[in-house]
Amino acid sequence: MELKDKLISSFMAFENNVDVDSPIHDIRTEAIKNFEDEGFPTKRQEAWKYTSLDAVLKHDYSVFPKHESALEYKDVKKYFIHEIDCYKIIFVDGKYSSHLSQTTHDDIDVCLMSSALSKPKYRLIIENYFNKIATKDGISSLNTAFSAEGAYIHIPKNKLVQKPIQIIHFSTGREGALLLQPRNLVVVDENSHVQIIERHQSLTDNPILTNSVTEIFANKRAIVDYYKIQNDTSSASLIDNTFINQKQESIAKVHTFSFGGKLTRNNLNFYQNGERLDSTMKGITIIGDKQHVDHNTLVHHIEPNCESHQDYKGIYNDSATGVFNGKVVVEKEAQKTNAFQANNNILISDKASINTKPQLEIFADDVKCSHGCTIGQLDESAMFYLRSRGIPEKEARALLMFAFSNNVLDSVKIPEIKTRITKIIASKLGVNIGFDL
Repeated sequence: MELKDKLISSFMAFENNVDVDSPIHDIRTEAIKNFEDEGFPTKRQEAWKYTSLDAVLKHDYSVFPKHESALEYKDVKKYFIHEIDCYKIIFVDGKYSSHLSQTTHDDIDVCLMSSALSKPKYRLIIENYFNKIATKDGISSLNTAFSAEGAYIHIPKNKLVQKPIQIIHFSTGREGALLLQPRNLVVVDENSHVQIIERHQSLTDNPILTNSVTEIFANKRAIVDYYKIQNDTSSASLIDNTFINQKQESIAKVHTFSFGGKLTRNNLNFYQNGERLDSTMKGITIIGDKQHVDHNTLVHHIEPNCESHQDYKGIYNDSATGVFNGKVVVEKEAQKTNAFQANNNILISDKASINTKPQLEIFADDVKCSHGCTIGQLDESAMFYLRSRGIPEKEARALLMFAFSNNVLDSVKIPEIKTRITKIIASKLGVNIGFDL
């Protein structure tokens, strides 16, 4: 049985195990019909032209884990940003792990989607925000149809969350192959500020496919600082769908660090529904072997006097493949828009490749918009300069690549994340550099 047919037939069993009186029962039913019509994306679709899911979809994934799995903190501590105190929402094979987590309802809600979907006190937020900005394409609809668990974060107005929130999904490998579909909802009300760190981590070499959907609402003058750390095993694949809706004078920033995994597809969509907004999307990708990372971004400028900044750096080795498909849309009413988009790439190997397609669709006449991409190799004159100062070739190459990605790291607001990413980059480049960027 093909995976699509298996999922459609599994939906009835899923519905029997959840509350049919749930506020999203009708949404789920409509979503499975959308998935049945749309199916999984293929290379025939322009947005997926350079990314095929065929190799990922061939496995016989378990839709519902058959085993209860538990983890000890000491065994997974290295995957946490443990140097700082954080709220934690931790899942193991799609199930909430209470002893690894630290949630709260003290002035803010940092808890579970399953609680929000089942308890009346959360119903108003669910009705006003759930599935309001997620697209109705096949892959997002599949997640919506099976929405049951994930992170639920609601920050009421005038709150500065004192410590970051970590969302981590662990896969233990107790299933031969496992499909996970976490659903996250983040609502940040007026004048509030939150920092969130997200990670998906497999602990074995068993095939894992994660189809994640996150909806983020940054209301008036809210600040959302979001970090995605993607450094999974070579048997894990991730389709990450993130949708961000911004209101007046809000600031939303997403940093994506892609280092591991077999196939990673990041669909990142910003919708600017207010004036004087700031949207930032930055990323560093360093991959090798036959890894594949695809960044598909959208910034939709709808109202005037707003800014957006996209800056993605890629370093590709061996037979790795990168894709960047970035679109900026400026509506007629969005005068005085300032939009910047850049995608810069270094190919270390002759077999590595990058497909990059920056796009601007501008319907306003008083804007400042720019886009561009570069694909090249390391600067030989810079290499010669470093070598002539006694720096070995390997370290010289690493220094240049660190410098190449430094402007992305400069905008990271959590020092411990910057330190962690610096160490991962050094490890990926096979060097030990004794300084932090």
